[in-house]
Amino acid sequence: MALTAEVKEELGAIQSGKTTVRAAELATILRFSGGLHVISGRIAVESEVESEQLAKRIRKDIAELYGVRAEITIVSASGVRRTSHYLVRVLDGGETLARQTGLLDARRRPIRGLPNRLTTGSREDLAAVWRGAFLASGSLTDPGRSAVLEVTCPGNEAAMALVGAAGRLRIAAKAREVRGIHRVVVRDGEAIGAMLELMGATKGVAAWNELRQRREVRATANRLVNFDDANLRRSAQAAVAACARVERALEILDGDVPEHLRYAGELRLRFRDSSLDELGHHVDPPMTKDAVAGRIRRLLAMADKRASDLGLPGTDANLPPDLDE
Repeated sequence: MALTAEVKEELGAIQSGKTTVRAAELATILRFSGGLHVISGRIAVESEVESEQLAKRIRKDIAELYGVRAEITIVSASGVRRTSHYLVRVLDGGETLARQTGLLDARRRPIRGLPNRLTTGSREDLAAVWRGAFLASGSLTDPGRSAVLEVTCPGNEAAMALVGAAGRLRIAAKAREVRGIHRVVVRDGEAIGAMLELMGATKGVAAWNELRQRREVRATANRLVNFDDANLRRSAQAAVAACARVERALEILDGDVPEHLRYAGELRLRFRDSSLDELGHHVDPPMTKDAVAGRIRRLLAMADKRASDLGLPGTDANLPPDLDE
């Protein structure tokens, strides 16, 4: 089961004994999953959700909190919709329910965001607001660079209200609009875990953290492998460059070179794949890598000076053209 579905199943099973918490969650679900419609001159409240479990929860809360009967209808899959949805509708008493849940104001005007009493309530109420929004239209991706907890909102005002609720919970959330669709996103890994915990998804937090730790371990291992590969590549390129320059240096000097410098150059050419430290161990008595490097450096400097005096290309002339800088 996908992470989003697992979290929603867990959140959908939460039972709160506080009326304000249940009312906050229900009002937010209705706001984020449906809206108000006029049917035969009467205001109807509708909510379309993905799971039968959530639809039955909405119907139960409407009945127990407001004494109103709701009907559930299955909306078959069609077009871009791959699965069936569940439509919860309240027609008789719809206007009263809309007023009580904050979907309508006292003048019968639709509220575009969320009622102030929800976004300024207790931490439990604010967590219930986020739980309701996530149940209605939320999603959660696996941990990684693009990890995000996201809620699709019915409009900008609702998005800003949700951002405000997250801020009061001390969690950073941002509203954004893409192609006319308003969304609220939480991107930081720690913030996502904290929000899941506040909403009540304790199993979801554990699963999220486990996946996150696996990704971090894998990413660290990949970085180390890439680091080692880069070091090996740089070492190999340095050896190729050194050999090419030494060959050119011996060619320029044409035997007119101190024996110890010539020996160091020939040693470099004889053991092309060896590091400077390894080159030092091929000498009897052994030399330090600094001593080997110093002799090769003096050999190259002597050759470059001779080439400059004679107007010839220096030791860089032999470097392969495809060598990385």
